[in-house]
Amino acid sequence: MIKNRIWFATGNKHKVQEAGEVLTPYGIKLEHYPLERIEIQADDPADIAAYSLAQVKDPRPLCVEDAGVFIDRWGGFPGPYSSYVLKCLGNPGILKLMEGEQNRKAHYVSAIAYRDESGVHIFRGTVDGEIGDSIQGTNGFGYDPIFIPAEGDGRTFGEMEPEEKNKISHRARAFRALAEWLTE
Repeated sequence: MIKNRIWFATGNKHKVQEAGEVLTPYGIKLEHYPLERIEIQADDPADIAAYSLAQVKDPRPLCVEDAGVFIDRWGGFPGPYSSYVLKCLGNPGILKLMEGEQNRKAHYVSAIAYRDESGVHIFRGTVDGEIGDSIQGTNGFGYDPIFIPAEGDGRTFGEMEPEEKNKISHRARAFRALAEWLTE
C-alpha cells in the first residue's frame, strides 16, 4: 500500500487544502483528483462518499469525502443535503429560518471513503456545536461563518485561522483517523 501519497477526489479545492494540512504532519501527501459528481440521495454521508468513490475507476489510493451540518431543531436537516440547502438558501437563509429558535444545537459530520488494494474503508469525524445568530468571519467555506464549535471559544469556524479550525473540525478528525490508520 502506498501510505505516503493519496488522491482526494473532489471538486472543492478548499477541502483539499484543509485535508492536506491535516495529513502533512503524518508524512502523507494529498493530491487533488478533480471530480464533479452527482450525489446520490442518502441519509448517511458515508453512503454518499462510498457511492461516489465507486464511480471513480482509478486504481491509485483514492478518497472521497462527504459532509453535512445536522441541526437538532430540524431533526438533523439539512445533514447530507447541506450542499443543496446552502446553494439554495445560503447562510442568510438558514439564519432566517432559525430566527427565534432557542435550540440552536447542531453537529458537523464528515465521512471519508478511502480505497486502496485492501478495499474500501470508512473514516468519520464529528464536531458538536451550534448555529450562531449572525454570519461571523470570512475564513473557511460552507457553513463555517455560522457554525460555533462547542470545543472552541465562542467563535465560528469562519472566524478561526485554518490551523485553529483543523485542531477540532469534523473534516480534520476524519482525515486524522485515516492518517492514523495509514501510518499504524
